[in-house]
This record gives sequence, structure tokens and C-alpha cells, in this order.
Amino acid sequence: MTMLTILLAFGFPEWGLIVLAVLLLFGGRKIPELMKGLGQGIREFNNAKKDVKKHIEDGMKDEPKKEE
Repeated sequence: MTMLTILLAFGFPEWGLIVLAVLLLFGGRKIPELMKGLGQGIREFNNAKKDVKKHIEDGMKDEPKKEE
């Protein structure tokens, strides 16, 4: 499921309610901190994903040892 699909799944009134709920729960001052933490988490996830992909690709390039 892509981000576009998620965005299109909800209409404008639903997004307005979600934004209002977030503002009421966290307040205007905490939202930048939350977004910063979310961005760092996404960045760390993407870096880990790249590392795993590179490790798998490197493992596929290695020639298997021949048993004699």
C-alpha cells in the first residue's frame, strides 16, 4: 500500500478530524518534535533496508565454495 493510496482512502473531512485530534492530543508545540522523531525513524528504517539489500546482493555475488 503506497502513501498515495492511504491519502486517497480518506476524504477531506476525515483528514480534518485527524489533524484536529492530533492538535488536541499533543498541542502545537509538540508536533514539530513528533515529526522530527518520525523522520528520523523513517530514515533509520530506510538505511537498515538498504544495508540488508546490500548484504543480500553481496552474498549472491560471492561464489560458493566447492567441496572436493
